[in-house]
Amino acid sequence: MRTVLVTGAAGGIGTRLRKLLKGVYPQIRWSDIRRPSDLAGDETFVPADLAELAQVEHAVAGVEGIVHLGGVSVEQPWDAVLGANIVGCYNLFEAARRNKVKRVVFASSNHAVGFYPRRHRIGVDAPVRPDSRYGVSKAFGEAIGALYAYKHGLRVTCLRIGNVGDAPLDQRRLSIWLKPEDLVQLIRIGLEHPDIRYEIFFGASDNERGWWDNAPAFRYGYRPSGRAEAHAAAAFAAQQALPADRVGDWYQGGPYCSDEFDGDPDLAAT
Repeated sequence: MRTVLVTGAAGGIGTRLRKLLKGVYPQIRWSDIRRPSDLAGDETFVPADLAELAQVEHAVAGVEGIVHLGGVSVEQPWDAVLGANIVGCYNLFEAARRNKVKRVVFASSNHAVGFYPRRHRIGVDAPVRPDSRYGVSKAFGEAIGALYAYKHGLRVTCLRIGNVGDAPLDQRRLSIWLKPEDLVQLIRIGLEHPDIRYEIFFGASDNERGWWDNAPAFRYGYRPSGRAEAHAAAAFAAQQALPADRVGDWYQGGPYCSDEFDGDPDLAAT
């Protein structure tokens, strides 16, 4: 893997990766709808609106692998999610097919399965239970990734990312935390492992309180260095300052589940 495109270069995760991936691949091309304000002189940037196929094709041309972080990264009204995360994700995979890209690592999200209760431990084969329009878009991305893997021969890895940061910031994030360096490890497995065809991994570090069985990632050699439990005292202290959320505290998706919730309040049955 010599030439890699990373979309979403101006976002929070993209900004971190611009530092952590430096030097890992001979050529890294960064893309976003707008130029990052802190772009270094030695970084190659190609602007592209994901909703415009011609622009995406221009960004993709000549690369071997893609890390697709681009799109809206939080819950938004449907029109915003549709353009950036549904149409945009289709455009990304279609442009990859047309330009004979070998591999795509798709940044999915834990919000594709957010409506599982926290008492459930789930694997990547559990049916999707999105907790938001954003979560729906990530479930769509996983599905279109499978289509392009099995129909068109792309090698696709979907990362159901928990929460990327230097430390877990509250009780929920003790279960879903992903150390940035561990994200890099998962990305490199997706771009480099010879046996990848189509896989879903959970984007989580070594989280003792985790809700996810990440056995597929471990089979491909994933060995996380981040240990959430080392930050437990600070996370529980921060939790005390947060208001109780009957719905969000029950489900894995947290406040994404309680936002706009008007379903059955009897959560114990689910």
